Amino acid sequence: MMSIFIRGAVETDLDRITAIYADAVEHGTASYELEPPTRSEMGARFAALTSSGYPYIVAEADGGIVGYAYASAFRPRPAYRFIVEDSIYVAPEAKGRGVGRALLEQLIADTRALGFRQIVAVIGDGRPDSPSVKLHERMGFRHSGRLEGSGYKHGRWLDTVFMQLPMNGGSDTKPDPDSLAERRFRAPSR
Repeated sequence: MMSIFIRGAVETDLDRITAIYADAVEHGTASYELEPPTRSEMGARFAALTSSGYPYIVAEADGGIVGYAYASAFRPRPAYRFIVEDSIYVAPEAKGRGVGRALLEQLIADTRALGFRQIVAVIGDGRPDSPSVKLHERMGFRHSGRLEGSGYKHGRWLDTVFMQLPMNGGSDTKPDPDSLAERRFRAPSR
């Protein structure tokens, strides 16, 4: 069993994060991007998420980074502010070794602590036997929708699956005024 350490990502991790994501874009179907973003673009994305208070984490094992995950806004409209979307990417050599689960467990804990009410997984190529679908099912996410043939990559049509996990009372209680979503919403515009 691999010993995995999860920590907050820092800017010096971005070279490895960029490489892991490039592999996912070039060889996988989880991302619907067709060309890997540059290190500069990945840095801009990282800065936008972390400056907004969203969790962005890495998994370390065997002396290096073997995966990363982050939460982001599900949609930009303010009524969606209590929902985050998760993104998890694991290096090819570390797949199937518990890295995705460790990242998702920490991401759930981090977003719960920030007061969010739902985590939504938007899974590209969401076949029922997809490792991402299986991971989210094991972590308590429920299926909430499918967009058939929503992406075309590597010569085939891909379905997008939506899964969600309620937390902090989900939609059964009023929003917490001290949650990150509410604090940002009430903050004066700059």
